[in-house]
Amino acid sequence: MTTTNRVSDPFDLATNSLGTTLNQYWLTAQEAVLSMGFVVQLSIILTIYLFAFLTAAQIRNRIAPAAKPPESGAHTLKVLGHKLVGIIFPILSISFLKLSTVLGEQYQFDAWLLNVALVVAVLLFLNTVVRALVDSENIAMFMRWVILPIVFLHLVGILPGIVAVMESMAITIGNVQVSSYGVARVVIFGVVLFWLGRASRNVGKEIIRNHQKLDVTTKEVFTKVFEVALFCVMFVLLLNIMGINLTALAVFGGAVGVGLGLGLQSIASNFISGIIILMDHSLTIGDFVELEDGSKGFVREFRMRYTVLETYDGKDILVPNEKFINSLMINWTHKDPKQRYRIDFSVAYKTDIRAMCDIIKEAVGQHPQVISGEDIPFEERPDCEIDSFGDSGVNMFVEFWMVGIDDGKNRVGGDLLLIVFETLREHNIEIPFPQREVRVLDGSAMTMRNTTSE
Repeated sequence: MTTTNRVSDPFDLATNSLGTTLNQYWLTAQEAVLSMGFVVQLSIILTIYLFAFLTAAQIRNRIAPAAKPPESGAHTLKVLGHKLVGIIFPILSISFLKLSTVLGEQYQFDAWLLNVALVVAVLLFLNTVVRALVDSENIAMFMRWVILPIVFLHLVGILPGIVAVMESMAITIGNVQVSSYGVARVVIFGVVLFWLGRASRNVGKEIIRNHQKLDVTTKEVFTKVFEVALFCVMFVLLLNIMGINLTALAVFGGAVGVGLGLGLQSIASNFISGIIILMDHSLTIGDFVELEDGSKGFVREFRMRYTVLETYDGKDILVPNEKFINSLMINWTHKDPKQRYRIDFSVAYKTDIRAMCDIIKEAVGQHPQVISGEDIPFEERPDCEIDSFGDSGVNMFVEFWMVGIDDGKNRVGGDLLLIVFETLREHNIEIPFPQREVRVLDGSAMTMRNTTSE
């Protein structure tokens, strides 16, 4: 009888081995799920989430009772607080889960399910923070698809091995070694710092500008200082992440600083001039200023290098800050927004000047933008006086006070000229104009001269 040895198929062997492995995993998982430790850990997790939910509800009711979204234009802190209220529950859950895992390790309890729940809770918490605080879609996508996987790898303990592999993938250029891990670290942290710096700048500026007890100039000073300080901090952090030795850069930075000071002294002068302007309160937002070269307009915005003036015809003039320090400037509304103006007119010599003055003052005081009334100081009420005696009539003028500038949107002078003209006509008061009178002294001589010429 002949015995035939059958050769086993490698595919069948691999399939059987995979099936055996999966079966072992399944039995292990089934044993773990049906064990008393699984039930205990699941009970602990449910208890933690219930306790965290109730505690978060109590805290939320004390901080924001109605928990309503803030209205449009609300204070930045209210908007930020409303967004952060939603993360109280996950923070409490993570804290209690971490405490449970630490106690489990201390008492030699296999808290594998608690560790899994902790990892999931951390990832859900970070995703909630991204959804609540990150407005940019690109930055939010970057954090979800890059930052969250990195955090997951760190929590499960795989990240150190990946970092070691990436550090081994390096090239050397002179004395500088560039690794894939270094490049990835700079890119990732650079994006995070860029978003964090921009978000912090916007929130900080809004908080400073919404402060009710500070005037406009002080707010602008604090805003500038905050922007510069934030930029310096972010720059130093980025250099530190890149692995650049800041001590070694001190001497080089000093030399570069001298060079930049000489080459960019105009920019530095404008920046320092802007700080001086804001500190000495010589300019504020809304002031109407006139420069030595004839440029004039309302101050609308202070920048680090220039100030924006808005003219009446809608143009924006960008004036370097040092120009306000080094040249003559007229600030029309620095101390008091009220201004005094006058309009001129003439009446005939036969006019009753005293009665006419009372009529004109009453008519001018009826204009809604002219300051008038019994409760107004006498020196600020409309006043009509004689200016001079002209060739054709008496030259008069009316002085009046108003809030703002008599130009652009507030063309009060033109309205008052029309009011004066209509008032004089209504009371039959003559407005003189140049006239010439020809008199013939010797009529007979002119007649003889004309006859002879014929």
